[in-house]
Amino acid sequence: MINRRHIRVKVMQSVYAIQQAHSDDLVREEKFLKHSIDKMFDLYVLNLQLLVEVQKLARKRIELSKKKILATKEDLNPNTKFIDNRLLNLLTDSVSLEGYVELNKLNYWDLDDKYVEIIFEELLNSELYKKYMDTVEDSYNVDRSFVINFFRDIIAPNEKIADYFEDKMISWVDDMPFVNTWVLKTLNKQTPKNPFVLGNLYKDQDDKDFVGALFTKTVLNQHKYGDDIKDKTPNWEADRIADIDLILIKMAITEFLHFPSIPSRVTINEYIELAKDYSTNKSGYFINGVLDKLAKEYLASNAMVKIGRGLL
Repeated sequence: MINRRHIRVKVMQSVYAIQQAHSDDLVREEKFLKHSIDKMFDLYVLNLQLLVEVQKLARKRIELSKKKILATKEDLNPNTKFIDNRLLNLLTDSVSLEGYVELNKLNYWDLDDKYVEIIFEELLNSELYKKYMDTVEDSYNVDRSFVINFFRDIIAPNEKIADYFEDKMISWVDDMPFVNTWVLKTLNKQTPKNPFVLGNLYKDQDDKDFVGALFTKTVLNQHKYGDDIKDKTPNWEADRIADIDLILIKMAITEFLHFPSIPSRVTINEYIELAKDYSTNKSGYFINGVLDKLAKEYLASNAMVKIGRGLL
């Protein structure tokens, strides 16, 4: 499921986009933000489905080999370890996964099956595959370990797959690292005794509501926040502060003033980390200094009220 860190990233990108476009259509922009997050679940499902389709292709080739006029002994008695993989079969048999694909018309791998073939050929030529097929031990743990390594080492870093996803939806280029981690966690947690069931995109309703609230409150109050930021950066002209830094500071102020259940220290730490990933090398230090001063001022003036112990 999506976490608060990635929600903040998506909101940051949307605030930046609305500023660059000089748009005032808040409803449309919020709708697009939520749509881009919803599409992350499609990307997650497509990655899981790719594993299924590769196994289907392997099974199909085995059946075709058996029908050869001059079939070899190996063709007639193939190594079925891959097509018998227990974790892959859980995905294949998942009513939840298949239902989501059909309901949302995610027939990407049917229409563009060459990408399934690309991954399958890379797998066949890998040491990972050869070692797995030669492994004597036959257990769920061995099967799961292989599938995890297959996804991590072959599918996730494949540039052709990455380019394909980016062509389908531009926002996926930033979502891929998160989704890849999500897929790996899902595979690792799956047990042999339970059918595979797709989880939820959001942890709970609070996280889902957090998306729209953080976005709209940041955009609606950003000019007012500008004065507070200016007071805490007397040696900086506004145009000298990176656009992303300003957005991150304004989002943090929104959390200070409008989200009483989020500890101020959590907010500060989150935006420091985002600055390190998405802005300049010195942005983390700069944002830490500004937010620390603002938090103390808001607390002293009672503008910032946090509910519960240890939330300041």
